[in-house]
This record gives sequence, structure tokens and C-alpha cells, in this order.
Amino acid sequence: MTGYLREAGLGALADLGFVGLDDEPDGNPVIITGRKATRSHRPTAAEKEANRLVSRERAAAEHGLANLRTWRILTKLRMNARHATTLLRAVLVLAKTEVQR
Repeated sequence: MTGYLREAGLGALADLGFVGLDDEPDGNPVIITGRKATRSHRPTAAEKEANRLVSRERAAAEHGLANLRTWRILTKLRMNARHATTLLRAVLVLAKTEVQR
């Protein structure tokens, strides 16, 4: 899975369930996750802030996808994937603009 993302030049934000999935986490990570706390390792202030940033970005993306599911746009979509990506980005921008009003 990470090989496909790397070939396409893409990345992903994931929750703590995906820690360890990336095959090159130190060199060039494709899947960005938060840091887990254990009994012996409590997260530092910097790690907590990094977890907040990852969570904030993930929440924005998940809310956008939830809106698309609610509006059932994807079930009616019959077009080239390249054009669909542009359409979905435009819809998500409009949805975010409406929510922020």
C-alpha cells in the first residue's frame, strides 16, 4: 500500500491504529500518524502538539468526506477520475466555506 502512495507522490494522515504501517518512517514517511504513549514513555509537549496537529487535519478531511456521503454525490458520479477529483475538491471548498459562515 505504501509503495503505491510513494509512486504517486502522495501521503496520508492516519490514526494511531496505523502506526508501523509505513516501511520508511524515518527517511521519507508516506503515512503520518501521531505518537503513542506507553507506561514507560509519556509524550512530551512537542509530541502532544504534533498529535493535535495531525488530529486537526484528519478531522477536517473526515468531515468533508462525511458531507459527501450525506449528500450522496459519489453514488451519482459518472465521469473520468481526473475530472471527479477536481469536482470533489470544488465541492469540499464550497462545503467548508458554508460551514465557516
